[in-house]
Amino acid sequence: MANEDLIKEVTGKAKTWLDESYDAESRATVEQMLANEDKTDLIEAFYKDLEFGTGGLRGIMGVGSNRMNKYTVGAATQGLANYLKKEFESLPEISVVIGHDCRNNSRFFAETAADIFTANGIKAYLFEDLRPTPEVSFAIRELGCQSGIILTASHNPKEYNGYKAYWNDGAQVIAPHDRNIISEVNKVRSVKDINFKGNNDLLVSIGKEIDEKFLANIKTLSLSSDAIQRNSDLKIVYTPIHGTGVHIIPAALRSWGFNNIISVDAQNVVSGDFPTVVSPNPEEPAALSMAVETAKATDADIVMASDPDADRLGIAVKDNNGEWVLVNGNQIVMIFLNYIITRYKELGWINGNEYIVKTIVTTELVKTIADRNNVQMFDCYTGFKWIAAVIRENEGKKKYIGGGEESYGFLAEAFCRDKDAVSACALMAEIAAWAKDNGKTMYEMIQDIYLTYGFGKEKGVSVVKKGKSGAEEIEAMMINFRKNPPAEIAGSKVILIKDYANLKAFDVQENETYTLDMPTTSNVLQYFTEDGTKVSVRPSGTEPKIKFYVEVRGELKTREDFNAANAAADAKVLKVLESLGV
Repeated sequence: MANEDLIKEVTGKAKTWLDESYDAESRATVEQMLANEDKTDLIEAFYKDLEFGTGGLRGIMGVGSNRMNKYTVGAATQGLANYLKKEFESLPEISVVIGHDCRNNSRFFAETAADIFTANGIKAYLFEDLRPTPEVSFAIRELGCQSGIILTASHNPKEYNGYKAYWNDGAQVIAPHDRNIISEVNKVRSVKDINFKGNNDLLVSIGKEIDEKFLANIKTLSLSSDAIQRNSDLKIVYTPIHGTGVHIIPAALRSWGFNNIISVDAQNVVSGDFPTVVSPNPEEPAALSMAVETAKATDADIVMASDPDADRLGIAVKDNNGEWVLVNGNQIVMIFLNYIITRYKELGWINGNEYIVKTIVTTELVKTIADRNNVQMFDCYTGFKWIAAVIRENEGKKKYIGGGEESYGFLAEAFCRDKDAVSACALMAEIAAWAKDNGKTMYEMIQDIYLTYGFGKEKGVSVVKKGKSGAEEIEAMMINFRKNPPAEIAGSKVILIKDYANLKAFDVQENETYTLDMPTTSNVLQYFTEDGTKVSVRPSGTEPKIKFYVEVRGELKTREDFNAANAAADAKVLKVLESLGV
């Protein structure tokens, strides 16, 4: 589309926002955009409608059809309400849970959604204040609701907000409900189709009573209470990075028996501006830097951080030289699953009916751990809604004991159906106490996992491509990888290609194609090489990024060789990325 045509199109869309159905502030902002000589802001705000996708909404806050605001949130909520009324028309009452994180406008959007649900005759349980994403999932199940939403953009930068929708099992919606909700949202063509006038008789405030039940359930996950008693003074530095974990995660730690929780006071300030960090993402070293400095000053045992909606966990531990190092997401999943399986075996709880779940881009070492311990492992797509789907499918048949993904998410329980930093923090603290009880540091425990199950190293690289042109670039990159798959990667021959967009795998050595057993298609490519390297490529579903996940194998014979093995693996990862042109 020529630039003149695009400007003409977005101008027409923008002018519809000058109708008096929109508030005065929004109209004034649109008028300013239209008057500006530079049309960049106008184009970015209106070149498309913010899509209600399978994960809900996520976008930059502001005025416009491509922005998070009262009207895009309103359309999403009206569409969801319409679908709930059709799907559960036989029920005497339909109810939902509404939660929100610390972000700017999150409370406003949550209250707006509550008004719309109640205006449509749906009972709304609205949390009195910010709460973690996993607690919203728990509350849906606890209160017997048909759906729920949380206003959050997870670990995205401060200008973003988002809207996640859940079904009656506390999991994010999947097929067929995701497609059906999207269809209903798309039918909301005008702001006049949205009923904003709430009914307070259908609004219920919830808070402390759900907190207490959630924490009581989390306490049942403890596997080594004796180790905690012997190490109750373990020095734990915890930061919520200005988010929803600020009260509930320390409360969870205390309920498990830990009494030496050291806060990062500047980051206990709840703020959607995230004043101490550029990005509130526990995957990034900068986000944990203040916590690490606090740990150095207090000679702590472990550092833990949760993201703004407290579903992701980041940790740091001391290496063999006493230097603080960050533990990556794959290692966090390995630590959790190795510990849970080890304790289950020690307690005599392994009977062959247990299973774990990982995502396809998470380290293959998890499968090795599971196989060697007679625990079944399921692979699923990226995103905890797919882990939840596996739990749902096996409910009443097999025992779920844990699942995670490389992006710092883990779920130890089945009473919640989204990744949970609250239970993860408590369980990770217990693991640190257990390791100490067994005469090991956390770092030595990680090394021993590699010594037992084989050494590997993973690295994720995200290439950011913003705006309309960026989306087109990402699409072009995926097309090119499909049309021109690499014959070798970093000098090792590609022996297997998996394309989840058509659910086909091509065995290069056997020259055979077979079908991948997955519930639906997904825009993901994977390449496997002779030397054990795995590369996954996918566009992000929530951010303007294309993501590359690299896993390489190495050799480790003793703890003393760990640094050398790490260095060799790092060099190999760089070669892999270079060969892919990243």
